[in-house]
This record gives sequence, C-alpha cells and structure tokens, in this order.
Amino acid sequence: MASDIPATPREGRRYRVTALVMLLLVYTFNFVDRQILGILAPTIKADLALTDTQLGLLGGLAFALLYSTLAIPLAWLADRTSRTWVITLSLAVWSAFTALCGVASNFAQLFAFRIGVGVGEAGGVAPSYAVIADTFAPDRRARALAIYSLGIPLGSAAGVMLGGYIATSIDWRTAFIVVGVAGLVLAPVFRLCVREPVRGSDACDREPVRRVFGILVRKPSFWLLAFGASASSMLGYGLAFWLPSLMQRSFGLDLIETAQFYGGVLLLGGVAGVLLGGVLGDRLGARDRRMYARVPAIAFVIAVPLFAAGILSSSVTAAFVFFLVPQALAYVWLAPVITAIQHLVPGHMRATASATFLLINNLIGLGGGSFALGALSDGLAAHYGDEALRYAMLMGLVLYLVAALLMWLASTPLRQDWVDQST
Repeated sequence: MASDIPATPREGRRYRVTALVMLLLVYTFNFVDRQILGILAPTIKADLALTDTQLGLLGGLAFALLYSTLAIPLAWLADRTSRTWVITLSLAVWSAFTALCGVASNFAQLFAFRIGVGVGEAGGVAPSYAVIADTFAPDRRARALAIYSLGIPLGSAAGVMLGGYIATSIDWRTAFIVVGVAGLVLAPVFRLCVREPVRGSDACDREPVRRVFGILVRKPSFWLLAFGASASSMLGYGLAFWLPSLMQRSFGLDLIETAQFYGGVLLLGGVAGVLLGGVLGDRLGARDRRMYARVPAIAFVIAVPLFAAGILSSSVTAAFVFFLVPQALAYVWLAPVITAIQHLVPGHMRATASATFLLINNLIGLGGGSFALGALSDGLAAHYGDEALRYAMLMGLVLYLVAALLMWLASTPLRQDWVDQST
C-alpha cells in the first residue's frame, strides 16, 4: 500500500498539505471527544444525579490519569516503530471508548470509559508533533504546528455544537455514540493517507528513554515552559469544561444557545489565537529565541482582565465580546512553546520529549483544572449559591499570571538550551 512507503524528507507541497490536514482532522476528533462532555455536563448531571466535584473528576482526572502517564511509553514506541500506526490505533481506541460513554448508567461506568478515552488519546499528540517536525523544515515548523493546533479550537467548537444539537434533538447518549463511530471510520482513512516520514537521525533511534530524560533534566527552560504551560492549561481546561455550565446557570441560556455562544467563542477566538501564535513564533523567534517564551507570557497577562470582565458581565453580548479576545490570547502559547520543546533535544528524540512535556502539562493542567474549579464551586455554593461557579472562575485567573511569570523566566535559558537542527 502507498501508506507503507516511507515519506522522503521535505516531500512535495501537495503531500505535506495532505499529511497536515489529516493530522489536523485526527486532532480535531481528539478535542471533539474531550469537549463534548463539557457541553453535556448539565444534562448528565441531572440524569445521573452528580455533583460539580464528580463532574470535575470526569472532565479532568478520569481522562488525564492514564492519558498523561501512558503518553511517554507510547511515544517511545512511536519513536522506535511507526508513528503513523501508533496514531491510527490510538484514534480507534479513544473513539471506541467515546462511543461507550453513551451507554454509561452511573458515575463509575462513565469514569471508567473516560479513562479509556484517555488511554487512546495518549498515543495521538506526541507522535503527531514528531511527524510534523520530520515533514516540515525548521523555519516552517511553528506555522505547521499552529495549523495542527487548530484542532483544539475546531474540535472544541465542534464538540460543543454537535453535542448541544444532538443532545437537544435526541439525547446526550446519542451524542457520544455518533462522534465515537465517526472517529472509528476516520482511523483507516488516516493510515492510508499519511506515510511514515524518514527521520533525521535513524542511527540513534535505539537510544533509551532515560537518555531523553537525562538531556531534559539539565535544561531549566524545559521545566519552566512545562510548568508554565501546566498553570495555563489548568485554568484553560477548567474554563473550557465549566463555561457552558456558567452560561446556563448565570446567564440563563438553554443548551442550544450555550452551544452557539461558546462554539462561536472557541471557533473565532481559538483559530485566531493559534494562527497568531504560529506567525509570531516563526517571525520573532527567528530573530530572538527568547520570544518563543515571551510572546505567550505577554498574551497571558493581557488575557486576565478581559476574562474577568467577561465572567463578571451581566450581558450575554458583552460577555461574548469580552471572552472572544482573551480566548484568542489563551491559545497563542501553543505553537511557540511546542516548537521550542521540539528544539530542546536531537531530532530523533522529539516524540519522547514532547510526551514528557505533555505528561507534566496534562497531569497538572488537564487533571486538576476542571476538578479544582468544580470543587471550589461546591465550596463557595453555601455563600454564593448559583453564582458560585462565576467566582470560582474569577479566582482561577491567577493561574494565567503564574503561567506568564514562568514563561518569562524560561526565555533566558531557552537560548542556551536550544538544539540547532537542520532536519
């Protein structure tokens, strides 16, 4: 089959576009399956009689537990075997478990199925980063990774809108089943379209994982970037999960109105922010590598007061405008930081280095974000009632300031830690 023929380095533009589009489509499904739980949370809460804390566990820890820890061994496997096969099988596994979420009848079953979704998605992202890095030249990687990262806002918006419309038209269970089956159909198509790229340093592919760790542990920029991203992701994932509930509780929107509101914010703001980060990363980072960390830091600081204005707003229209800009700024970090991580190790170690970064980012950010806001909302409920979630989100904004500080601190050692790569 054509897909079994290795892709040559820097193949023609048509193939590069095809490969990137397919990777983007898989990543979009990744976030459809994550975000759909957020829009369906109020309906699931009522149907299964759950608390905000339990919902937070479903949105965070249940998914992140094995998603984070399995990412490194699966990336190691991808670095030593076929990255495209690992991505394909991962897509099939997480899609099957997403469909199973539609048959859950209690918290324990839904928790177990969300763990399964996390197991599958553990093998998707880090190998995809490595495939992109091996397919695109260094001076175009930030933009290529930015296009790939569009899967986050596109998938999140699609998950919100599809989940909202299907749940309203039929029920929440059907929404899970539909998106899960769609992912299963996509898996073989992806494998047929994307070839395994030739790697820049195949002679070194057999080096053990501990060597990658040994390199990263001596680079302060890696840890500052990882923990900075974790702080931002903790709030970012928390807001992504709980904002639909806020719009229904505090703004009085129904499920369809919430899907339209938040889907629009994610689509418009998210796409703009991801692309802006890619352009700024390639242009400013080429002049001064510190900008790969400083651009995100500046974006986070600007985002805080705008998010606060949206959270405290009493007008749906004003809230949409206030949320739109900081939503874009919250995504600016993706392409610059991910590009920087790719350049902290030799080329053949990219997938494992990315998985190590994702382990920290997702275990803290994804695992703790939705749970922390949910638990804080439950704790504030006695004093603020239905407005407790609003104030929990407001308090969480300090995490963006922490992220900004860590990113800025990472900028200076980043220049010394950078590994020049011709491939």
